[in-house]
Amino acid sequence: MSDAFDDALGDAGGVAALQPGGGLDDAESIRTIRRALDLGVTHIDTAEIYGPFHSENLVGKAIKGRRDDVVVATKFGLVSHAGDGPGVIDSSPANVKTAVEGSLLRLGTDHIDLYYQHRVDPNTPIEETIGALAELVADGKIRHIGLSEAGPDTIRRAHAVHPVAALQTEYSLWTRDVEAEILPLLRELGIGFVPYSPLGHGLLTGQIRTVNDFTDDDWRKTNPRFTGENFQRNLRIVNEVRAIGAEIRATPAQTALAWLLTRGNDIAPIPGTRRVSRVEENTAADAIELSAAQLDRLNTLTPAAGERHDEANMASIDR
Repeated sequence: MSDAFDDALGDAGGVAALQPGGGLDDAESIRTIRRALDLGVTHIDTAEIYGPFHSENLVGKAIKGRRDDVVVATKFGLVSHAGDGPGVIDSSPANVKTAVEGSLLRLGTDHIDLYYQHRVDPNTPIEETIGALAELVADGKIRHIGLSEAGPDTIRRAHAVHPVAALQTEYSLWTRDVEAEILPLLRELGIGFVPYSPLGHGLLTGQIRTVNDFTDDDWRKTNPRFTGENFQRNLRIVNEVRAIGAEIRATPAQTALAWLLTRGNDIAPIPGTRRVSRVEENTAADAIELSAAQLDRLNTLTPAAGERHDEANMASIDR
């Protein structure tokens, strides 16, 4: 594990990380974050685009009075502050400097521990973005620099300008493509890895058995892995996870997280939740042990069918 990653996340290895969801119930979301801290979670992950801005405000309220106990990570780059607004990729130096001020204010802090570029900006050279972030490090406004959904070339170029502490991208039992090139590169450069969606957008919890479980406005209804024959094929992955969980008296979610925790000490997954019961369930995965035979069964699962995002979202991912 890199010293920068270790310093950035502190004791946040394992499932000691939380990605707050949207504000369906603000009071419950705040209780969830505070319960996570009580359970020993030290890494809270959010972004200005969540809401937009709402999630950062919630985190700021939840950690008030406990800032020294928390590693706060947030992301910029999916809100253009020059007038174009949310959903517009903008990592220009001017936008970076505007974005960080808003995040600091909403989070109620004078520094951000880990500040990610949310998506690579095709219109701004990564060297310029990292240069602006390096200035924020020098000013003490951020402690460490992160990237999200960045490809190998971008990672190398960014790291050459200023050390990158962590990369955030999707990784779980049904999204393992990072193992081919990204994960070896991170280990070569000493960059930590923060997997998002470690529970496969909820499928690996075992609670979703039909697309009828989704509301009409749920984005998963158009996700290739949740539609048509792909969905039925991907349920086979869940069935095996459930079977192994039953053997060790663990929930499917705990089993999936326990597997991810075996992949390396430089990995700190962020299972997103907005409920106290879920954060209690997820953090308990840290104590679960899988046998060699069970790990082999999980390691050899048939890969998920379908792209992990729809065409529009895949287009925004640097590869």
